[in-house]
Amino acid sequence: MNSSNLFVKNRMIRIAIVGCGRISKNHFSSIEEHSEDIQLVSICDTDPTVLKKHQKEYNVNAYSSLEGMLKTEELDLIALCTPSGVHSEQAIMIANFGINVLTEKPMATRWADGLEMVKACDKAGKFLFVVKQNRRNATLQLLKQAIDEKRFGRIHMVQINVFWTRPQEYYDSAKWRGTWELDGGAFMNQASHYVDLIGWLMGPVDCIQAMTGTLARDIEVEDTGVLNIRWRSGALGSMSVTMLTYPKNFEGSITIIGEKGTVKIGGVAVNEILHWEFSDSCDYDSSIMDASYETSSVYGFGHLLYYKNVIDVLRGISNPDTDGREGLKSLELLIAAYLSARDQVAISLPLEY
Repeated sequence: MNSSNLFVKNRMIRIAIVGCGRISKNHFSSIEEHSEDIQLVSICDTDPTVLKKHQKEYNVNAYSSLEGMLKTEELDLIALCTPSGVHSEQAIMIANFGINVLTEKPMATRWADGLEMVKACDKAGKFLFVVKQNRRNATLQLLKQAIDEKRFGRIHMVQINVFWTRPQEYYDSAKWRGTWELDGGAFMNQASHYVDLIGWLMGPVDCIQAMTGTLARDIEVEDTGVLNIRWRSGALGSMSVTMLTYPKNFEGSITIIGEKGTVKIGGVAVNEILHWEFSDSCDYDSSIMDASYETSSVYGFGHLLYYKNVIDVLRGISNPDTDGREGLKSLELLIAAYLSARDQVAISLPLEY
């Protein structure tokens, strides 16, 4: 990348948001909190009612066409809060206009689309940021530190649970929800950040085997699934996901069992350290309860911290926490899981060399 036009220094970072739906409020609020560094310039949405509402609230230019906005505005960064299946087309268009891309998870619904996004941003010399805000949770930061310090010794087993609920009304609220092309199912959409933990915390995966089912919702994709994992380290694990929990979101958790330590982080969104025990002791053990926090939102509070990293990267003072290549790692796991469930076989990784 050519650093002469890569970084934004001595002025505000100019950002636009594309897609003003459910997840966009986390982006709007993060931009407001970082108002000393980043300025919301414009928004884009295909729903005229939604667009008008947000234009009035934020007093910025509003567009129904992404291409129209790109041809009109001078921007440094665009945040994609659109359906996952259109991320690739939009990201490639943005990169071709010479603008950095920040995309919500998952980065794409197809492996080939994710690869094309990375190639387009590389060719344009622009950053591709993929939101993985759970990595910024204080609870998971402590867990990552303990793993990196090898406090567990040899890790034997990992269990991840995502027991949430999405009623039929949620899927009926937009035609793209619950479709293979634009959304993906419980693994790809709702549990995507937990799939990300598989590689981020534990390292490369050797093989996975999945089973999925559409048990209660009238949708194309799965509302429930299970995934068995073997890491290259030899550790075994499993992941259980459902959007059918009664009557509300119940648990988002990870448990790690090793020869010298056992930890469980739970709550509704890995926000509470429920068990923390090691054969040794460290200074930060006494502060683990301070890392837990109350939340009713499955999103947590990581977007604000994620934006701080994006700002620092664009200022030229940091490296991306999760760029396009990091995004590909979890996308690869998702695609492998769906191939496994479809063909009823174990899938070895990587998908391609």
